[in-house]
Amino acid sequence: MNRDQALAIVTTYVKSPNLINHMLAVEAAMRFYARKLGEDEERWAVTGLLHDFDWEIHPTLEEHPQAGAPILRQHNVPEDIIEAVLSHADHAGVPRVTSMQKALAACDEITGLITAVALVRPSHSLYDLTAASVKKKWKDRAFAAGANREEIVRGAQEFNVELWEHVDHVILAMRQIAPQLGLEGSLSAPGDMP
Repeated sequence: MNRDQALAIVTTYVKSPNLINHMLAVEAAMRFYARKLGEDEERWAVTGLLHDFDWEIHPTLEEHPQAGAPILRQHNVPEDIIEAVLSHADHAGVPRVTSMQKALAACDEITGLITAVALVRPSHSLYDLTAASVKKKWKDRAFAAGANREEIVRGAQEFNVELWEHVDHVILAMRQIAPQLGLEGSLSAPGDMP
């Protein structure tokens, strides 16, 4: 399964630009961690890209992501990717045992919080966003209330990364695709970006 095949699945089942952006952000974070850990970047990235592909057609916890697994199998998605997708949702009952599964759970919720913080900044940009800015908003439970802070903490712990270091890593990963995410805002990319 390559990225083009995964993206074709996503665009078949997802119409919401915000949901697609969320999956692109998780893909970027997964790619970052695969590179950092010496894992298969393409496989980890595809897993991040596919993880919520069925949310629009299965928008309840009773269905998502469990009802999406047979669809992924019909598209010949490898079983380890399907298992990771299933494991990212605690309610699905699939234990997270591999690094890829743990990374996906750690990267999922935090991307939403980072996006929300970037959008309320004067710049509307990831380029000047820091973990310290996210930490300030973290304390306000009414802010980005849909971002489950307990899941974010548990995900970082399971993945064995300190929370604010993790936030920093995910911000760096998301900066790489800031224009695609609509999060470059009023700033241009720093000169030191690859």
